[in-house]
Amino acid sequence: MKYRSVVATRLGSPKVLEIAENDLREPEKGEVRIRVLAAGVSRPDITVRRGEALYTGTPLGQKVPFVPGYSIIGTVDAVGEGVTGEWVGSRVGALMVVGGYGEVVYWKANRLIPVPETVDPAEAVTLILNYIVAYQVMHRAAKVKKGGSALIIGASGGIGTALLELGRLAGLKMYGIASKSKQEIVTEYGAIPIDYKTQNFVEVIREAEPGGIDCVFDGMMTVDYIRPAYSLLKRGGRMVSFGEPPGFSTLFRVLGQFFGSHLLPDGRRYRPYGTSGSIFNWRPFLKDWAALFGLLEAGKIKPVIAAKFPILEAAKANELLESGTVIGNIVLVSPELL
Repeated sequence: MKYRSVVATRLGSPKVLEIAENDLREPEKGEVRIRVLAAGVSRPDITVRRGEALYTGTPLGQKVPFVPGYSIIGTVDAVGEGVTGEWVGSRVGALMVVGGYGEVVYWKANRLIPVPETVDPAEAVTLILNYIVAYQVMHRAAKVKKGGSALIIGASGGIGTALLELGRLAGLKMYGIASKSKQEIVTEYGAIPIDYKTQNFVEVIREAEPGGIDCVFDGMMTVDYIRPAYSLLKRGGRMVSFGEPPGFSTLFRVLGQFFGSHLLPDGRRYRPYGTSGSIFNWRPFLKDWAALFGLLEAGKIKPVIAAKFPILEAAKANELLESGTVIGNIVLVSPELL
């Protein structure tokens, strides 16, 4: 028997993504086989496909050919030696970094994320990457408090809209940087929009919050934002950057800002965030995913889905994400979910 996946045959544009057939095999020891229901399409998928990734599982990205796909939701249909048969038939998620663009994936049994059967897989898969980043940036890194103020840099994307939704639940006063065409989503969540093309965000925040703000959530991670945004923090404030630095010069600037903030006596702190922390401590991630799935089941969050594509049309989905017009998330799904 065969299954299909989407392979990056070389580095470059979405055109390098091709459909490949693979032999269906039994899972190896400690492994499960998952029939994919949904896969997220994210910025890391693009940077690793282009060969621009500084860290997406390996120091300089992946060697071609490889299958992109950071996160998936699916159903376990077979298990390998040493894995309990109770997993068979269960709905699970996986934070894979690469490998998710396929009809079938093989994954480590000790890195599975339990997923409720009641939730929509297309919505649920956004929790595996985008919402876990937003939740942990907000509650573990910045430790937000009700009534606090926050600036969201890059407020209209998958993680940005998750921050807006979770920030509203947390009772934050929010400012969101987005282009004018995407500001409706910012105001929908009760945030104050700032157009990065026509407004100076530093001037806007200083006028609105002369005493400074409590938090900055930076999804751009560029030199144009890091230092100016950090200067807006009040004493004891927190700034967290997430994503991939666009180059080594920015990476060094990020590290410099991190170490420099710990030398200052004003209590302000800067830190970069990445899901690589799950490698060293899996338990907080499982706890936070469980909390997020609880919010999804209760209807307290509803991820913004900009578009759905069949799994094998990943190239079209990548092209759309790179267009810069997307608000929220793009998801690949199995044909029966369309």
